[in-house]
Amino acid sequence: MRGVPARGAAGDREPHATAAVRTLWGEDGGTQVRTAISRAGMIAAVPTLPEVITDPADERVADFRNLVAGDRRPGTERGTGPVIVEGVPAVERLLASPYPVRTVFGIPGRVADLGLPDDVAAYEADRWVLSEVIGFRLTRGVLASADRIPPLDLGELITGPDPAAPRRLAVLEGLNDHENIGSIARSAVALGIDGLLLDPACADPLYRRCVRVSMGHVLTLPIAVLGNWPGDLDQLHAAGYRTVALTPAADAVDLTDVDPRSHRRTAVLLGAEGPGLTVAAQQAVQVRARIPMRTGVDSLGVAAAAAIAFASLR
Repeated sequence: MRGVPARGAAGDREPHATAAVRTLWGEDGGTQVRTAISRAGMIAAVPTLPEVITDPADERVADFRNLVAGDRRPGTERGTGPVIVEGVPAVERLLASPYPVRTVFGIPGRVADLGLPDDVAAYEADRWVLSEVIGFRLTRGVLASADRIPPLDLGELITGPDPAAPRRLAVLEGLNDHENIGSIARSAVALGIDGLLLDPACADPLYRRCVRVSMGHVLTLPIAVLGNWPGDLDQLHAAGYRTVALTPAADAVDLTDVDPRSHRRTAVLLGAEGPGLTVAAQQAVQVRARIPMRTGVDSLGVAAAAAIAFASLR
């Protein structure tokens, strides 16, 4: 059995993701073939066998301690702790993402079945020890932690790998519900959204609940923060995006009348449930659109509205 020391700070080790894996940024990672083959055709590395954890206080799995209390330690700022991922499909998407994996921890058999690269710290424990570490009974069998990477530069994200290619973006204002952000991220990846832009008031999209609800898809979605809100929308207009704000207002155009083929680049704006988009945000966009609904229903939940808009504007 080969043991791998636990990863410490972000710079302790080189990220395990190869250049080939990094090209998957923005796509659904799915299950990846991750066995490295040398030029001679020989296997260059073998999967890591997990070490057994018997003491819940073992510092090698400190990233997962007392997760029921939150993803970050007391006194730390939002968005500074490790990314915590739950479940096999989500961990597989993490492995295919640019986020450097720190540790994988799970029940016997589940970690070994992932076929982890040799440079990923891997540990297993029985269900009782695992539950004592994380603070609740885990039903998904495996967790992983990863270092964060900085949000992308806005100009780089909105341009994309090919400046001439059609693109679709989701822009969120004031969303502070982690489950809504996770649901929106999952729909975004499924329905052709190429990037996620957040105003400074939005909740952390890499919070454990966001990642879990998104089934790990948020890890495959490029993210940027619009520090100058809503002024940064001018950069989208300059890059050729048509900005479409979703609102239930009676004077908005019908979403079904917004032809996605008339603009190769579209950015959909979504506001928090209840207040919706601010007046300033609505004044800064080019189109205000509403989803046609049965009389007597004034609005949809933001996650449902997002999915409908993404599908309509593909």
